[in-house]
Amino acid sequence: MAGWALYTDLYQLTMAQGYLESGSGSEEATFHMYFRDYPFKGGYAIACGMVQLAEILDSYAFSEEDVAYLASLDAPGGGKLFSARFLDYLRSFRLDVTVDAVPEGTVVFPNEPLVRVQGSIMQCQMLETMLLNCVSFQTLIATKASRVCLAAGGRPVTEFGLRRAQGTGALWASRAAVVGGCASTSNVLAGKEFGLPVSGTHSHSWVMSFPDELTAFRAYAQAFPNNCSLLVDTYDVEQGVNNAITVAHEMRERGENLRSIRIDSGDLAWLAKRARAMLDEAGLEDVGIMLTNDLDEALVQSILDEGAPVDVWGVGTKLATAYDQPTLGGVYKLSAIKMPGQDAWEDRLKISESATKLTTPGVLDVRRYYHEDGRVAGDMVFDVNAAPDVGAEEVIVDPLDALRQKTLSGKRYETLLRPLFVQGKSVLAPEDADALRAAARAREGLAALDESQLRLMNPHTYPVGLERKLHERRQHLIARLRQVEC
Repeated sequence: MAGWALYTDLYQLTMAQGYLESGSGSEEATFHMYFRDYPFKGGYAIACGMVQLAEILDSYAFSEEDVAYLASLDAPGGGKLFSARFLDYLRSFRLDVTVDAVPEGTVVFPNEPLVRVQGSIMQCQMLETMLLNCVSFQTLIATKASRVCLAAGGRPVTEFGLRRAQGTGALWASRAAVVGGCASTSNVLAGKEFGLPVSGTHSHSWVMSFPDELTAFRAYAQAFPNNCSLLVDTYDVEQGVNNAITVAHEMRERGENLRSIRIDSGDLAWLAKRARAMLDEAGLEDVGIMLTNDLDEALVQSILDEGAPVDVWGVGTKLATAYDQPTLGGVYKLSAIKMPGQDAWEDRLKISESATKLTTPGVLDVRRYYHEDGRVAGDMVFDVNAAPDVGAEEVIVDPLDALRQKTLSGKRYETLLRPLFVQGKSVLAPEDADALRAAARAREGLAALDESQLRLMNPHTYPVGLERKLHERRQHLIARLRQVEC
């Protein structure tokens, strides 16, 4: 695929032509990307996808081939869909929006902006679909990986999902899994492209291709004396462990070591206990046990709750596909307009019959406040053009329940959105593009949460709210749009 400009929904381009033809395309706009509810019924999400977003923005242009394709499209009512004027505009298109985003690995919560886009309304609109695709999907996978790794209790998790993932999206899913906490991936291309640790063992077909299991194990140990992990459940797990023990002793005589055995079927908790007892009895306490087979955070936690001695987890299908929730539900909403020749932004707000779909006006950012001991205290969504004064009372208001408020005055805070793309060029710092550094940021962010917010089920809700004056402004705007007295 030559470029990314057509990686969008058709209506983004028809709206762009509409802006051009109506003369309103030069109006400045502010859009925000966020999500409305916690993924996987958890208590947080891990932001991801900003690196791919920056790469796409850097190369965003319409080739002659792209323009020719758009020129070939017919309108349902007759004639061509796109005008010659609009197609000429695309030929000389230059992206000049400003994009700010939270760094990858940041712990984030519903209804706070992960990305802010400012520029001509036409260009901001054209980026919506691609931006949501990048950030929503990878945030979802990074969050799933984080939950699995939390359940694993510090034991390494390797991502094995390439073969089951949805197409080439698996490349970025593997990276997102490492951002979320996985120690490695089986995806070799992801390892090469993103500098990720790669790992793997062998499959059942390796064992089946030899006359017997012991011969297969011996051949694998000869081929990989410094990276040998044996899959023991092709025929019978107990016999497989016995054969692995035989090979392990043979390797020791050569000055080598069997790293681990892998179990991929059956009652994993019971089999892990049995295998551990057999290995220990054979004097192989240093040989680890790896479990795989359609694992997720709930099953990992259940196996550990039974006391299974697991050293490494291999998690594939249910991680790389976000099996139990295939979409984050990210949205991209217009929140402010600046008319040509004006200095001030005008609020824009979408009202709805559903309170959860009401948007927030303004040019928004997020302040994250901290207690003295380093734990997070709450997040404030505020308008950068009307931020609380130094020393002023800093209060957040729950947008769904105005009686739920929290005072954060006097606490240390940091502002979350950072420059990503400015004046037609990515300004992403090299350290912010590194998946392993993003993973470290995620670990630090999770460590700052209260343990009640890390529960896999029924976590305590983290306080996120609108700055009080912003909340009041929003309420007045809602009342005006609904034509009611406030």
